[in-house]
Amino acid sequence: MVLAGKVQAETLIRAPADKFHEMFWKRPHHISNVSPQNIQKCHLHEGDWGSLGSVIVWNYAIDGNTFVAKEIVEAIDEKNKSITFKVIEGDILKEHKSFKILLQVIPKGDFTLVHWTFEYEKLNKDIPAPLKELGFLIHLSEHIDDHLAQA
Repeated sequence: MVLAGKVQAETLIRAPADKFHEMFWKRPHHISNVSPQNIQKCHLHEGDWGSLGSVIVWNYAIDGNTFVAKEIVEAIDEKNKSITFKVIEGDILKEHKSFKILLQVIPKGDFTLVHWTFEYEKLNKDIPAPLKELGFLIHLSEHIDDHLAQA
């Protein structure tokens, strides 16, 4: 029985790759202002914004239900515009033994490709793949894009 999994999704946005990447890298606490219906709060629990090893707590809503995730910034690759978060506490760990979120932002001419990947291990075989959560991040990416396009 395979409990480990990986799901991916991507969306094309208009905002410059650098600006989008910076929102998750150095300014995630601004995302609750950009998309308050999705992110109610984002605060720094430990470390500094934009630093490896920092711990960030997210309060978010999916389909009207509220959740919390505490994540450590596990990797930052400024050149490739990628960030890896490892969930260390929160609602998602009620169904998963481990959960990583990888974001990569890729310039594509006049557009930017936002690529999200979840790597996880479920606690049991009856737990569905986290597709709802992945769709949430695609939707959030589009809200951030709308905000950055107006800036």
